[in-house]
Parts: sequence; C-alpha cells; structure tokens
Amino acid sequence: MAEISRRKLFAYSGAVGAGGVAAGAVLPRASSAQTSEPAGSATSIANQRLPFYGAHQPGIAAPVQAQGWLTAFDLKPGSTVAQLRTRVRTLLRDWTSIAATTMAGRPLPSADDAMAYGRGPGALTVTVGVGASLLTKLGLGHQIPAALAPLPIFLGDEIDSASSDGDLALLVAANDGLVAVHALRAMQRRAAATTTQRWQTNGFGEAGGVMPSPTATSRNLMGQLDGTGNPKPGTAAFDQTVYVPSTGMPDWMRGGSYMVYRRIRMLLNTWDALDRRQQEVVIGRDKVTGAPLSGGTEFTAPDYEKFDSSGQLLIPPGSHIRQASAEFNSGATIYRRPFSYYNGVRGDGSPDAGLMFLAFQQNPAKGFTIIQQRLAGADTLSTFIRHEASGLFAMLPGCAKEGDYLGRALLEGV
Repeated sequence: MAEISRRKLFAYSGAVGAGGVAAGAVLPRASSAQTSEPAGSATSIANQRLPFYGAHQPGIAAPVQAQGWLTAFDLKPGSTVAQLRTRVRTLLRDWTSIAATTMAGRPLPSADDAMAYGRGPGALTVTVGVGASLLTKLGLGHQIPAALAPLPIFLGDEIDSASSDGDLALLVAANDGLVAVHALRAMQRRAAATTTQRWQTNGFGEAGGVMPSPTATSRNLMGQLDGTGNPKPGTAAFDQTVYVPSTGMPDWMRGGSYMVYRRIRMLLNTWDALDRRQQEVVIGRDKVTGAPLSGGTEFTAPDYEKFDSSGQLLIPPGSHIRQASAEFNSGATIYRRPFSYYNGVRGDGSPDAGLMFLAFQQNPAKGFTIIQQRLAGADTLSTFIRHEASGLFAMLPGCAKEGDYLGRALLEGV
C-alpha cells in the first residue's frame, strides 16, 4: 500500500468537521515548549527536548532514558567503492536530518508514519557509529583508528557472531517507546536501499520522575545499583574518559567516542539462590544503599585495605568493585550506559535476561579491554553472568551546526 503523504493525513483528519475529532485522527506532535507541566515535574523531565547540535552526539551523555534500541547494519554488496561512498554519504545526511527532526519533536517532512503524532520529544536521542568493517569496504582502511582494533577474546566469552559487530550502529533511546521506535523505523526505512539489518536488541532503563531523585543511580536486574563509579557528565573527568580530544587521531574522530557493546546474560536463578549478604560480598557493596562494604555512603571511596575484627578484608579480593576499580586496572576508566533486557525464558526454563551493556571511552584498549581482562579472570561476579554478543564502534563526533551531517569529516576528507 502506498504511503499516505503528510498533507493527505491532515486533510483526512480535518474531514471529521467542526463537531469533534474522530478516533485515531492524526494530531501534530507537541514540542517541549507546548507542555503545560511545571518545570522539574515528572512529565517535563521525561518529555524534555535534548539538543541535537553540538560538539558531541547527545545520546552519549544524556540522562538515563526508559527505552533503548541498538541496531547494526551491513552495507549491501555489489557496488564499487565510489558508489558505496556516495551511498553512505547520502545515508548519513538523511539520518542526520531524521535525527535532528525527531529529537526536536517535529513530524518528518515526508512519509511520516504518524506513529508518534501527539507526543513530545520524549528525551529522544539518536546516536550513530561506524565499525572498522565499514571503513574497509569504503576503501578507507588507512583511516581505521588504532582504537577500533578488534576486541580480544576474553576468558569465558560465548559470543554469537551473528548478533555482534556490523558496519554501522544506531542507538535510539527515549522515555517513550513510540517516540523511539518512530525515529528508529524512519532510519531503518531510509537505510533499506543501502544496507541490510544485521541484528537488533533493545532494553529498558528508568525514566525521569520514577527514580528516587533526578541524579539517582539506576539498578539492574540483580537489584544492584549500576554506575555508581561513573564519571559525571559535564566534568573534565568525563570528557577525558569519554571523548577523543581535539588533538586526537585520526582527526575525523575528534569529539567522538568509542562504544563497546556487550549483551551480558545474567544467571538470575543462580544469583537469586544467594542470600543478600552473599550477593553483597560478590559485588562489594551494600545492596540497598550502594555503600562499599568498607563503610560510608554510595559515593564514599571504597577502602580496599580495611579489615574486619577477624582480619578479613571488608571488600573481598574477588569482589566486583575491587576487580573493576581503576586503582587495580592501571587507571582504566569507562562510562557505563547500560539498559536491562528481559526476554522471557530460554529452552531450559532459565530467564533470558541481563544487560545491554554499553561502555563509552576515549580508547577501548586503555579502558574496557584492560578492565574486562581482569574481570574475566578474577571477578567472582563472572560466575553469574555470560557475555553472549559483542561489538565495537566509533561513535561519530556531533554536528556543530545546522547544515552539517554526521560523518562529514570522514567522508569529505577523502
């Protein structure tokens, strides 16, 4: 069935006459300025408009969002390198336009599916990355950053290659599922002529107004606070951890970041068989407050040399926070931005649930890889999880101003 134009949609909705609005009539999406909710209310927080333009893609440092979809694409074969470059350039231009429009809470100028009409921006973010395989296919192997070298195989990995890697990555997140899928579907439709979808995964977080406070740390499906040690967006420590600096190489990645994706299944039945104290020993933190077992509050620095009255370390040697700490990993730090997933049960009856784990950093070889090599071999938590999918992508720098497009420095520098 041919797609109905936006003009026809509005003409149709107007045909109900002045007497009322028909069920299902199409209404324009509300902008953030149209909301009547007071600033700081749960609705205004959940429905905020996040700016698209800037030095960095906004989806990296955005507040926690309720829904997240991560999709990977591969270029269709059978074209010359010159044709592929042209097609990818056009695709990224169009993706940029779609992202800017939907993040602003506006309907798309043509072929809008009306999925999100009547809704605000929903804190939508769209974040685009490229894999090393894309650069190879575009004849840009000499432009592949050293930081984009393949991740090593870690002890205990059970990686499904069909659900891993890819030429292009698209992370769409929002506080409203329809708002997110509206943007995602528009970008998938636009990509269909140039790419095939390699895999897609989705998860959920905690929307603004639901958490105990706007700055509260999220919890994962193990009931643990997840991200206590994260660098804080807007700080120098965050920028130094996450973004490629203005002097970084290659120059097309300046202002960008590297994202490691891991689908980490949690063995929840095994985990739930532990009592609360046993779980706290595995993590190294109080389960409710998040305070390290050495004492204090959630954000008190752990004291890894503190002993109890019997001479035992309060934070055990194999605890997760000890093994993941920058102090024991040559200063390696990452910015965690996970979503949880729960997809029912597997064939053996165990939950298919865990983390859509996303880690952003300036260089994975000096961040995620160092940490994960240690965790895989020494972290007690590894007994209760399985890494089942993986990916590494160069998340492109942001668009500084209107008229720019994602990936311009890469594709117009050749």
